Amino acid sequence: MKSLVSWSPTPEEDLRFMRLALAEARAAAAQEDVPVGAVLVDSEGQVMAHARNERELLQSPVAHAEVQAISAGARERGDWNLSGTTLYVTLEPCSMCAGALVLARVTEVVYGAMDPKGGVVSLAIPIFSHARLNHRVRVRQGPLAAECGSVLQDFFRRKRREKGTSGKKD
Repeated sequence: MKSLVSWSPTPEEDLRFMRLALAEARAAAAQEDVPVGAVLVDSEGQVMAHARNERELLQSPVAHAEVQAISAGARERGDWNLSGTTLYVTLEPCSMCAGALVLARVTEVVYGAMDPKGGVVSLAIPIFSHARLNHRVRVRQGPLAAECGSVLQDFFRRKRREKGTSGKKD
């Protein structure tokens, strides 16, 4: 059941939850998936779900960490409506994930690394705040942005090395 408790994370809690998301991201990298991790926290500050990117593992284009965490959180709560929850994710959400977060009624998203080529905040796509949508999601860049970015950069650097490519466009 949805709790009416109003929880506001401290900077220390932000760090703790983002570290948990980073652990999920590293686990994704270990299974050869793009290292993005997510942790869903309820309105009392308790972890209700954690997930990682599993596109390669599941061969599913929608198996992003955010979608996986939302699905696990809905199962845990026994309700699709995740009002009062906060999602910590290591990479700025894409448009698909932003839409899923709005539809799930997640209250807040805290992300690590920016995604200038695909993130809705960076691309100024107003999914989280569009006036005509029936729910708004608070969004902010949280702690450990550089570390979240490094995990992604290291992963893609290793992949390019394995393929023998530079990653630069001709």
